[in-house]
Amino acid sequence: GSAVDCVANDNAFRVCFSDPAQGTVSADYIADNKLASKVAIIYDSSDAYSTGIYEKFDAQAKAKGLNVVATESFTQNTKTDFSAQIQAVKTSGAELLFLPIYYSEASLILSQAKNAGLNVIFFGCDGLDGIDTQIAGKNVSNKITYITPFDVNSTDEKVSSFVSAYQAEYGAKPDQFAAGAYDTVWAIYKAMVKAGVDDVNI
Repeated sequence: GSAVDCVANDNAFRVCFSDPAQGTVSADYIADNKLASKVAIIYDSSDAYSTGIYEKFDAQAKAKGLNVVATESFTQNTKTDFSAQIQAVKTSGAELLFLPIYYSEASLILSQAKNAGLNVIFFGCDGLDGIDTQIAGKNVSNKITYITPFDVNSTDEKVSSFVSAYQAEYGAKPDQFAAGAYDTVWAIYKAMVKAGVDDVNI
């Protein structure tokens, strides 16, 4: 879990990014690499993941001297038509659109943004991991950058062997959610072995 409270207790171990960290790192990367000076945001105000990232990103972006020219939101009940949000971003003169959301909604935004002629840099977080492998039949050809703890194209031996085994089993490439789930189970298993647990079948 990426929410802060997921590791509130001392018997918890996180194998993914935290929401606040993603917001901070994203703003730092955009500012430090001078990707844009005028930034817009579209986030899901009904989702703790999206809101948590947005709040930290907004604060850090302003601290780093970025100009947040538009902040638009949607909810779980209004996540199919993004025309109003896209038009607001277009009118704002933003050079980059930050999307701290999941790939299902992001694919719709990218498709609708392309049709609306929105010419910006698209930047997101780990929720966008899988947008190029899990969304079939969607027009998501826009170039997009996002941070993620897992790179399906890595040549690292452990990664490539996991990808091959996953693809053989499920007929599709894994995203960071699949990799994170695997790492979580593996971490629990290793902890059980180290603790000498020998009466549980796995």
